[in-house]
Amino acid sequence: MRWVRALLRAAWRLAVVGLLAWGGWWLMAAPGTPLPDAWNPLRPLSLADPATPLTRLKLGRALASPEACRAALATGAAFAPMDPFEGPGACGIPQRVRLSAVGGAALPPVETACPTALRLALWERHVLRDAARDAFGAPAAGLRHQGSYNCRAVRGGTRPSSHSTAAAIDIRAVALADGREVPLLGNWAGEGPEARFWRAARDGACDWFVTVLGPEFDAGHADHLHLQATGWGTCR
Repeated sequence: MRWVRALLRAAWRLAVVGLLAWGGWWLMAAPGTPLPDAWNPLRPLSLADPATPLTRLKLGRALASPEACRAALATGAAFAPMDPFEGPGACGIPQRVRLSAVGGAALPPVETACPTALRLALWERHVLRDAARDAFGAPAAGLRHQGSYNCRAVRGGTRPSSHSTAAAIDIRAVALADGREVPLLGNWAGEGPEARFWRAARDGACDWFVTVLGPEFDAGHADHLHLQATGWGTCR
């Protein structure tokens, strides 16, 4: 009968789908899976992995809890966990860490929030390394910052700045492994290697931070990139 044949076909399709789903789950979950961690959605974010279409999914999971954020940060950064800091009013640093290096780039120790530190480490890993080698033939060995936490309002306004919760960090220069230091100030315009580097650094930062402000935003950002973990997706 037709309905019997149709039922059998449906059951066969369901069995095939179930077998494929089981096989996919086994491929991802088995201890000896040949699937690389970077392509395995069940594996947590690792800063050592190459970027894949799953990296942002893993970043979202890492940002879901302080423990997951610190675990991801530990795969490619030097930091010390700290107790949360409560400042006046809305100011403070939740998920506070003392960050001293991201990947191969050292920075003067800075107290910041773990989500900010993790995004900075992803920027160093997936943007700055290639941008520095392409422009200068040498990797980035250090970051020069202008701080992260600052209990203040936005410039010219009254609402709290993202710095008031260490949800942002300002980067003013990059030190290269060959000893050169490349500041942003005076190196944005033109077609030289410094300008190409900083534009690539800004553009790439927009892939890992939510808000990125530089010299094209206003004169107040002529000497630094404002890298922010919150906001509405501004990239200038």
